Amino acid sequence: MKRSALFILSAVLSAPVWAEPVTYSIDPNHTFERFSYNHMGFSTQLSRFDKSSGTITYDAAAKTAAVDVTIDTKSVSTGSELFNGHIQGADFLDTAQYPTATFKSTRVKFDGDRPVAIEGNLTIKGITKPVTLAVTAFHTGVHPMMKKNMIGADATAQIKRSDFNAGKYAPMTSDEVTLSIAVEAVQQ
Repeated sequence: MKRSALFILSAVLSAPVWAEPVTYSIDPNHTFERFSYNHMGFSTQLSRFDKSSGTITYDAAAKTAAVDVTIDTKSVSTGSELFNGHIQGADFLDTAQYPTATFKSTRVKFDGDRPVAIEGNLTIKGITKPVTLAVTAFHTGVHPMMKKNMIGADATAQIKRSDFNAGKYAPMTSDEVTLSIAVEAVQQ
């Protein structure tokens, strides 16, 4: 009897521990979706969105993840109030009719323990297109000041404005737009 109890206890203690997916809420104070494009050959214009929300679900053991983000397109920040209004107009983001843009992942690719690409669907102006974000930096750990589990990443992608019915002035102003995302999220 002692042997069977010892065997069962040994089997339970030596069984692998399966991690559960962990959900993180995007920190709006440390998450920015930036975009840049060539302006008539003169310069690269840099802008960003100041408000976004969403979640990242991550399971390190299973090497799976999911991303679901909503961007407030009215929070576009170009550095100029006049230009903010121009970008929000019907020729570009049309924020009166489409006040948000979304990205929902369909697959996250890993290289070892690190996510390296996030495939998903980007919706702008009600038009959904597949986009792959290249993950250029990734980190998980305890935030030194908040003392909470955090996740963070940087990612980039290229899209075309014309794919989202926002291609006015192309090709004088480049149709190609570079997305650069910096995200931090805290465990729920």
